[in-house]
Amino acid sequence: MNLAVHGLEGKIAEAITYYQDEHTLPGKCDFVMANPPFNVDLVDAERIKGDPRLPFGLPGINKQKKVSNGNYLWISYFWSYLNDKGRAGFVMSSQASGAGHGEKDVRRKIVETGTVDVMISIRSNFFYTRSVPCELWFFDKGKPDYLRNKILMIDARNIYRKVTRKIYDFSPEQLSNLSAIVWLYRGRHDKFLNLIKQYFSSVCSESAFIQEKLSAFEETLKTARSSFDTLAKEINTIEGLDEDKRKGFTDADTELNDLLKPYEADRKRLIDEIEKFRENHPPQSFPAKGGSKEGEDNVAQHSARKAFEPAVEHIKGLIKQVDMLYKIVSRMGDSAAELTTNIPPLPLGEGRGEGIFDRRASGRLIKQLDEQRKDAVEQLKQTTYFYKQIVWLQERFPDAVLRDVPGLVKLVDKADIGAADWSLTPGRYVGVAPPEVDEDFDFEQSLRDIHVELSDLNNEAAELAAKIQENFEELGI
Repeated sequence: MNLAVHGLEGKIAEAITYYQDEHTLPGKCDFVMANPPFNVDLVDAERIKGDPRLPFGLPGINKQKKVSNGNYLWISYFWSYLNDKGRAGFVMSSQASGAGHGEKDVRRKIVETGTVDVMISIRSNFFYTRSVPCELWFFDKGKPDYLRNKILMIDARNIYRKVTRKIYDFSPEQLSNLSAIVWLYRGRHDKFLNLIKQYFSSVCSESAFIQEKLSAFEETLKTARSSFDTLAKEINTIEGLDEDKRKGFTDADTELNDLLKPYEADRKRLIDEIEKFRENHPPQSFPAKGGSKEGEDNVAQHSARKAFEPAVEHIKGLIKQVDMLYKIVSRMGDSAAELTTNIPPLPLGEGRGEGIFDRRASGRLIKQLDEQRKDAVEQLKQTTYFYKQIVWLQERFPDAVLRDVPGLVKLVDKADIGAADWSLTPGRYVGVAPPEVDEDFDFEQSLRDIHVELSDLNNEAAELAAKIQENFEELGI
């Protein structure tokens, strides 16, 4: 079906892979990539003895002469398919990397070949149909001699992007950052530096749109404010208004005026800082060409990061100001609507309009202001997002060379693996990362996420209750 959907042709044969080798691939593949079924049980050991795809023998066999778990059958297949320079990458159940008994014996033999290259732990909920955690295994039969007895362990369980309540994945940048660690392991410092260069380029390109987004927000803010002008002028002359509501409106008006001047000053400062950074630190000012230039490039990139750091702090402050401006205007709109509910239209003349406040027009403006607030805030955050990728890489690998990072990565020797009972579980080696404080924690967004999650759970509960009721009715209970 997958071939047909993509307009591809292929030979389709009905077979059970464990018992029939329809492809005869041992020793033929340059690359293997696979996502095999996890934890298949009760494979008939008698039927697979002597299979050339199992060069390390069978994993544990039970009393019924069955292979109780097929994970190491798949692992052996992928290893055997590779030619002398072949490389493999595949997904496997997390329990396989530390399994004992016969599976451990197979794993030990594979480790002893020196071809296990990289192991990466992935948290749960990365599959659409299964919630189990997994690991990515990488073999390389063409590993250089200086890496032959080493394995790169990466624990990526704390690196993820939340797609839905039940599904996580990696963002493109998270994937790139994990790849950058492997580049350093393989001595490709130039690729690491070039990735940071790309992030700087993204910082510059994203920051270029900030002024446009803020200007649109400010124009609507100005129009929304003007919708309150007549009410603001007349509010102290109208009799019968609730004094608390009158004070709430006037206080909000005063608060808005007090906030506008510092906002305008901070906005100008930020735009000036961004322009200055783009002039003084264009991407070409810290190229990553390799060779003897790499050390200089790394220094230049660290310098550029430090130069942009004040702008990042000012972006955080401006986001709060933009949000606050919107909240005050929204509050004024609500107050104005409450104040003018029972006020009849004012007569024309004397500079007055037909009404003292147009609730519908003001409501539309405030809604538009909210959309433009979101656009402006998102643009500001997008700029700092790419800056954070630079920080993430430079703080962990300041010299642009691989080093052990607690809770993330460790380069281990074959002797270390043997001392750990031949376990290939990254978490066993990398240790625990020190706790990090999220300075950008968004409390309101977290509450919205919780609300969405609660809504989903309520819907699921309602669907389940309806299904149970339906089943009871079908049973005549």
